[in-house]
Amino acid sequence: MNFSRLVFFIFFTTCVAFGQNKVVSEIRIQGNKKTKTSAITRLTNIEQGKALDSLQIEKDIRRLKRLPSIAHAYYEVYEKEEGYEVVYGIEENFTIIPSANLYTTNNDEFAFRIGLYEFNLFGQNIVLGGLYQNDIYSSYGANLRAPFLFSKKLGVAFNYSNLTTEEPVFLESGTADYKYNNTSYEVLGLYQFNFQNRIELGVNYFNEDYTYKRGATEAGVPQDFDVNKLLYKLIYEYDNLDYDYQYVSGFKSTLNAQYVVSTENVLPDFLIGWNDFLYHKRIGKKGNWSSRLRLGLASNDDSPFAPFAVDNNLNIRGVGNTIDRGTGVIVLNTEYRHTLYEKDWFVLQSNVFVDGGSWRNPGGDFGDFGDSQNFRIYPGVGLRLMHKRIFNAIFRIDYGHGVTDDATKGFVFGIGQYF
Repeated sequence: MNFSRLVFFIFFTTCVAFGQNKVVSEIRIQGNKKTKTSAITRLTNIEQGKALDSLQIEKDIRRLKRLPSIAHAYYEVYEKEEGYEVVYGIEENFTIIPSANLYTTNNDEFAFRIGLYEFNLFGQNIVLGGLYQNDIYSSYGANLRAPFLFSKKLGVAFNYSNLTTEEPVFLESGTADYKYNNTSYEVLGLYQFNFQNRIELGVNYFNEDYTYKRGATEAGVPQDFDVNKLLYKLIYEYDNLDYDYQYVSGFKSTLNAQYVVSTENVLPDFLIGWNDFLYHKRIGKKGNWSSRLRLGLASNDDSPFAPFAVDNNLNIRGVGNTIDRGTGVIVLNTEYRHTLYEKDWFVLQSNVFVDGGSWRNPGGDFGDFGDSQNFRIYPGVGLRLMHKRIFNAIFRIDYGHGVTDDATKGFVFGIGQYF
């Protein structure tokens, strides 16, 4: 066979091979008990009667593993005479989950939040739940989230909360304590553009009630006021995370932008926005390096009621319960998680972390971020006890110890990873 005939033969056999590609003849879901098969298939993009696409199958599996109802997902492909049979295997989570957060510092501050959530209502990946909080005063809330109510891309969420806390207000003459109540009603439309990008748009009607309790006073700062507000919210998320039980890898970015309108002149209207950047990387077989960077800015009003708080349970582990406020924030949380023990459903994981951040003073400038009085660094250690087949069943305990000026130390307990 001369060279020209060899080239023709290779070209001909390649064309025949591609021309006889088999299509997907059957799609089967197995392993799901509570989750409806229809709820799974509506979220996948592989189609019967079309050519087998391994890249699309991989995307489907990654998307399924993100669902609260699914602990793990995998696929198998079988070749048959009439085409390919594709099997999606599902390992389900137990999804009726209590939640708990407890936090304290060496100043004997103590608060807790408990809740109960169903993350797979009716087997349709609908989230329904409520919570109770005690932070000097009692608070409660309820949430309903149906991200795929209308289609695989379109859903809705409703949130209600009645939150009451004692809030420190930082004045030039000292610190005042206010009883603060926020009662809110929120509705959000949820839309997922594709596998990695989604958006939430909505409105929140809420009432804020401040009542002076004790401490410093200052001319021009009201001691008691009650105001109704409207909050317009936009959340945009890019999610390229990949999950393998307790291990996470990839990048995620979440932008939260809000415009708050006051119905009275007690407080000014303002804009606020922040972006969380998360990066996770597998280290060897048992390690995970995870980091979160938060950048945020708000209207720079010279008000003691600034929106960004320095708080134990939000951004700096061990710092205390709302010890300062600002109109801008830069926070970096980074930690190394290592699996110490794993057997069947149980995982014991350790972590070593450093939380650091700085805030812009109300009415200040960007130079405030470099002011040592606004800068805090808290290294620490922690443990995680995990159940691999119960959604978010991660009991965490962290101990943070500050190394900057006027630092504190303390424990933070909770359900789920800190970020």
